Amino acid sequence: MKLNFIGACHEVTGSCHFLEACGKHMLVDYGMEQGQQRYENAPLPVPYSDIDYIFLTHAHIDHSGLLPLAYAKGFRGTIFSTEPTAKLSSIMLRDSAHIQMSEAEWRNRKAKRGADFEHYEPLYTMEDADGAIKLFKSVRYGEKVTIDKGIEVRFTDVGHLLGSAAVELFLTEGEVTKKIVFSGDVGNLNQPIIKDPELVKEADYVLIESTYGERLHSDRKIDYIGDLTKVLQKTLDRGGNVVIPSFAVGRTQELLYFLREIKEKGLVHGHDDFPVYVDSPLAVEATSIFVRTSRECYDDDALALIHRGINPISCPDLNLSITPEDSKAINFDDEPKVIISASGMCDAGRIRHHLKHNLWRPECTILFVGYQSVGTLGRAIVEGASAVKLFGEDISIRAEVETLIGLSGHADKNGLLSWMKGFEKKPSQVFVVHGDDMVTEHFAETLQSELGLKAYAPFSGTKYNLLTGEFEYIAEGVPVAKKSRAVGKAAMIFEKLLKAGERLLSIIRHYEHGANKDIAKMTREINSLADKWDK
Repeated sequence: MKLNFIGACHEVTGSCHFLEACGKHMLVDYGMEQGQQRYENAPLPVPYSDIDYIFLTHAHIDHSGLLPLAYAKGFRGTIFSTEPTAKLSSIMLRDSAHIQMSEAEWRNRKAKRGADFEHYEPLYTMEDADGAIKLFKSVRYGEKVTIDKGIEVRFTDVGHLLGSAAVELFLTEGEVTKKIVFSGDVGNLNQPIIKDPELVKEADYVLIESTYGERLHSDRKIDYIGDLTKVLQKTLDRGGNVVIPSFAVGRTQELLYFLREIKEKGLVHGHDDFPVYVDSPLAVEATSIFVRTSRECYDDDALALIHRGINPISCPDLNLSITPEDSKAINFDDEPKVIISASGMCDAGRIRHHLKHNLWRPECTILFVGYQSVGTLGRAIVEGASAVKLFGEDISIRAEVETLIGLSGHADKNGLLSWMKGFEKKPSQVFVVHGDDMVTEHFAETLQSELGLKAYAPFSGTKYNLLTGEFEYIAEGVPVAKKSRAVGKAAMIFEKLLKAGERLLSIIRHYEHGANKDIAKMTREINSLADKWDK
């Protein structure tokens, strides 16, 4: 009965945990790594064809995105999840496959122009995604299901995304039973539509995420409706568009929930029929799944609306844009409107076209409703860039830039601690995963000092024996190998530039959790320098 840590170790994304028990090989999640990675992941210890079961906590790509790859490499076992997770995964994995294939086509077309053409293969294809989707089997929340001899599972609502769950595995070998709980992503309290996270009362071992393990959400009561109404009112009054970069699954549906109430109560004055556009085929499909999903996923407020015959995520004058032609037409209509489009961090998708048409217009507002990672276009806009490059063109930023504070699908540090307090008997060992490098270490220390728990943040490759309660192998972090660069004077100069950039980033991170009167000045100077050299 052994646990191998594979992905999301001292990193936020790429969730993957390998279990060997009762003569079976199992994975909990198999997610794609996203953004810049610091450490290499250990390989799976068995061939894909030898994996019997995969348990999926939720549909986000950093937890599910490599399932088609597993299928392509020979996996033919069963993928267990809740029904909403299975439905959302079906559209998200197909969308991911489309992206993989499109990128491969673009790379190959570009590479043919060079002297040394090397064919680029996509990570997986649409056939692989379809194959993986057929392996899903749905389990209801709270239902304890026998998977195989000595293996039982229960999915508990963890309030992060429609269908998200903590996976409780009961493993029995001989006379010994051990229970191990995988938190997945623990949700924030009081999110619209879905329920708050449920607590798990007992476990021998717990894997807890730590995405926001060093952050605290605002302690002021957030008035989402009031804050959004203010942005809509002032923007529509001056004849502009409200452009909202939004994640297709989860955040878009929350926005529609707020917009329905704003329109129902007539909170925006003088613009009763302002149109709302959802310009993302993935978001449109996801919204349809939200509407058709089991009522057990909804919170009391959403259920009350449904019982009154009201669709909680629909509103008058809602337009769903599917085709590229639909998308293009939005920017040739002069009527002030709300445009919700993916991707949420502006690094890809149709949102970039809407930014091109609206960023330079002072009457418009760009409203951010989610975290913007370092290095993304969204982060640059939020931090005050005066111009950005889109489709090879320099676009001045004259639109008002706003952020809807408080929207987060993740529990903060206190929320994670509260969830861990739900265990009535202290687990023998807690493993901290799904967090930035030092965040995992610090949150493990917090669990020990504040809750008296035995906690450890493993690196990829670490092995633990669940029967003996001992580590069999403690891995050290293996930094991601840097790509080789051309030697010579140019390479040396570039290396110095990189080190200068790393020094600057270390200074910026020093101020992450505190206030300093010079931060605004430093931000302006950095953006000014970036604007100068970007040209």
